[in-house]
Amino acid sequence: MNYDQICYEIKNKGSYLCVGLDSDLNKIPKYLLKYDDPIFEFNKIIIDNTKDLVVAYKPNLAFYEVNGSQGMRTLKKTLDYIPKNIFKIADAKRGDIGNTSLMYARTFFETFNFDAITLSPYMGRDSIDPFLEFKDKWAIILALTSNKSAKDIQSIKNLNGEQLYESIIKNSTEWSSKKNMMYVVGANREDDLLNIRKIIPDNFLLIPGVGAQGGDLKKISNLGMNENCGIIVNVSRSIIYCDDSINFGQEVRLSAMKVKNQMQEILFSSRII
Repeated sequence: MNYDQICYEIKNKGSYLCVGLDSDLNKIPKYLLKYDDPIFEFNKIIIDNTKDLVVAYKPNLAFYEVNGSQGMRTLKKTLDYIPKNIFKIADAKRGDIGNTSLMYARTFFETFNFDAITLSPYMGRDSIDPFLEFKDKWAIILALTSNKSAKDIQSIKNLNGEQLYESIIKNSTEWSSKKNMMYVVGANREDDLLNIRKIIPDNFLLIPGVGAQGGDLKKISNLGMNENCGIIVNVSRSIIYCDDSINFGQEVRLSAMKVKNQMQEILFSSRII
């Protein structure tokens, strides 16, 4: 999925919502446990009730790998079920030497047909380059994450007073362009968003942390948007675990619709749609 296609879906749907498929067997509605593949049934209900409201889904690999070979079969079935016009992000946070990264890239882009993968840039350019060789596929670089201790590392300053996350973003802009590189910025990093936008005004940002983690959608949208929207906001727990009854699908839709409607208002007021 290329840059223009993502922009089209955002404007066409009036949404920049990504739903995280962090699907935990211990948290899904109990009535689904009667199925041979409960996690797939859970994911399928979420997709059926949100596919017209979202521009992306983001399965977290840990929630599938924990279930071994069955989990990976569930992941493949889930990806095959997602409509082709929806951006598919592997939340895998990979990062290794070049030949290993190439195998990861082939795994996620060829075997599973994801559109994008989250990557740790800690090992430098040659750990990212293999992912950039695939047409219409995306590298999503971890820049400034939302976890509590992230700033212990990501905000370390060099001799010029530049924070590590700033150095990572500035260096990585030389590796590729807005056409196949995005950046993860946590929704609770509001104070840094304007600074990040000065460094990378045109790249897409993937912003997790709205909903259960308390991020303010309107505030991060105002700080992070560019003329093409330029942000994809991930919401997971407050949508996928909003209900555990037989009415689960309906409640998921209502929760996703609430976020989507807020996004549509923001896009309209920003004159993006």
